[in-house]
Amino acid sequence: MTERLYNQNSFLYDFTSRVMGVREVNGRKAVELASTAFYPTSGGQRHDTGWLELISPDGHPLPDMPKVRVEDVIEDEAANVILHVVDALPLLPNEPFARGFVDVERRQDHMQQHSGQHVLSAVLLKLYNAPTVSFHMGEDTCTIDLDATALSPAQLEQAELQANRLVWEDRQVLMHEVTPEQAVKAGVRKLPEGDHETLRLIEVRGVDLCACCGTHVKTTGQIGHIQLRKVEKVKQGLRVEFVCGARALRNARKDYTVLTEAAALYSSHIWEVPAKTSKLLESNRSASKQQQKLLEEIAELAAAQTIARTPVENNLRVVAEFLPTRDLNYAKLYAQKLVATGGEVVALIGAGHGSPALVFAATTAATKASGFDAGAALKSAVTSAGGRGGGNREMAQGGVPDAAAIPALLELAAQSVRKAQP
Repeated sequence: MTERLYNQNSFLYDFTSRVMGVREVNGRKAVELASTAFYPTSGGQRHDTGWLELISPDGHPLPDMPKVRVEDVIEDEAANVILHVVDALPLLPNEPFARGFVDVERRQDHMQQHSGQHVLSAVLLKLYNAPTVSFHMGEDTCTIDLDATALSPAQLEQAELQANRLVWEDRQVLMHEVTPEQAVKAGVRKLPEGDHETLRLIEVRGVDLCACCGTHVKTTGQIGHIQLRKVEKVKQGLRVEFVCGARALRNARKDYTVLTEAAALYSSHIWEVPAKTSKLLESNRSASKQQQKLLEEIAELAAAQTIARTPVENNLRVVAEFLPTRDLNYAKLYAQKLVATGGEVVALIGAGHGSPALVFAATTAATKASGFDAGAALKSAVTSAGGRGGGNREMAQGGVPDAAAIPALLELAAQSVRKAQP
């Protein structure tokens, strides 16, 4: 059994303990200590990192024994021990002891996120009866899942403001060890599943009382700031993304930097960026529509000219053409315009710009008269060149790895069509 020093003092970053043993965990060395201040991944909170230094029983560093990096901290629930996964481990001396150093910046970040989550969850429950069903602390952001169907932007803004007011009031954050019966009597927000002789409760004075094993700040003022990032619907309700403390400051700085750069491109104030962007997008959509219209007109004109100069062989026109400077979009338009001219027409078009592609098309009259199947013919052509594609009897498309192979593929397809004519 490992004594969990962090349960009593989340601000303990330096400690000494007896080494109880070493295990293999997924091919890595893991050290078991009699006591530890390192927090393992648990309850939605990420594990601590830091260093271990082997020392003598009287506390002196051992010669030629460098500190080893603690990369992960795992809880073996069955054995009730904490394992410290390290990057390397020298031979242990007799009666081994170790001094542990918790990564202070990481621990303080985790305390800000976790305590901030308690405040935010309490506010959302009180204001909108939206209970938190799960919490996840990520590397960059945190999330809580709420048992709620919808929250408006105004409601979220109000919850964020109220949560930060509680932070600014610098309320005490306290820890209590109680029995489950005492917890219920005290009005705990949610009891953990399973049987427990005692429970560790985290109290945000006058705000929240919740069973929790995580590390927390001493007062809400140490949370710094709670910033809501986004909300999305998930199966169990709503997922709220947020950050606290130093993370909130970093994100605000990044947001401001990006907005400032965007505003400079528009020669405007950052608050005008959304309106300017919306206007630009609308202009781009209009330009895209106009470009598409022009492409259709060009494709229609080119198709008419091609049909006019393509000879009729056994009542069938076969157009096989490689367009090295055109993309798939134009190739499709061109093929559609070719077969729209009517009669018995088979269009075999290749595009070399962008991703190399083939488009095969045929009029209904051509498929009936010649038995041509655009889907089957195209699949055969692109598969032979290591590509993929398909379609129906009258229209098909697909891609090939190399544009240089397209002319030969078109020629083979054209020969096949002509040979198949009655």
